[in-house]
Amino acid sequence: MKKLIVLLVAVISILGCGSFGSKESGTKKDMRIVCVSKQLTEMVFALGKGHDIVAKDLTSTYPDSAKLLPTVGYHRLLSVEGIISANPDVVIHSNDIGPETVLPQLTKAGVNIRSFGNANSYDSAKILLKELGSFLHANAAADSIVKKMDADMEKVYAAQKKLKDSPTVMVIHYGQANNIFFVMSGRKGAADKMIELAGGRPSVYDAKGARQISAEAVAVANPDVIIATDFGFDKMGGAEKFKEVPGVALTNAAKNNRIYRFEEHDLVYFGPRTAENILKLMKLIHSTADVQKK
Repeated sequence: MKKLIVLLVAVISILGCGSFGSKESGTKKDMRIVCVSKQLTEMVFALGKGHDIVAKDLTSTYPDSAKLLPTVGYHRLLSVEGIISANPDVVIHSNDIGPETVLPQLTKAGVNIRSFGNANSYDSAKILLKELGSFLHANAAADSIVKKMDADMEKVYAAQKKLKDSPTVMVIHYGQANNIFFVMSGRKGAADKMIELAGGRPSVYDAKGARQISAEAVAVANPDVIIATDFGFDKMGGAEKFKEVPGVALTNAAKNNRIYRFEEHDLVYFGPRTAENILKLMKLIHSTADVQKK
């Protein structure tokens, strides 16, 4: 009897330790995750593992639950102390973080770090979801999400066939790190690809590589539609006030009152909601598109 009791205690002890898992990243079902890339944050939540995130960067604002989490700074200006104080099992990122010293300092402190690919295209987003699903032991959830993404994109392709115009579109973003407005489109990034999928054409913006917005370049580009990301739009106080951004008032978009607010995180990476976001964009940029009547 004593031997049986000892054996049961040993089994319970082993199972108890297993429920908490080891400190090695990727080897346990539940982890304390610090997530410092907004696309990863959304995907972790989508995979049903959002409860494992204990801290995130300032730009991780989707879903709403993410807004309630402690922050460790802007993703390009992270706080090493903040990350370490969260006592993470792993820090996950998409190779777009800073400053340059943050990774060496975390490594020296013994923090586990895992980098993942980007989500700058539809295909890369699907690959990333499956990679994350494997890492988080959520393969079935990842497969289900990818399957739904493909089905949703079919709606986008069907809507494209009904479009009758191809407006030029400029995305103007307010960078919170440097407190400046700059043009996000015209850089062949995710925003341009979404504009094209929505049946628009990214405006040609030639500011000679300048990051800060150029009034002359905006006026010369003269977009039919301006998409203002949420923080800058709200900071200015609406579409009319947004016309005060350098160069904007001289554009056809401003003259025809075609300045629209759009969530930044819905334009800078592809993910589970991309098809839905493209359809929203489509309704904004096409003044006479049949898709608006749906």
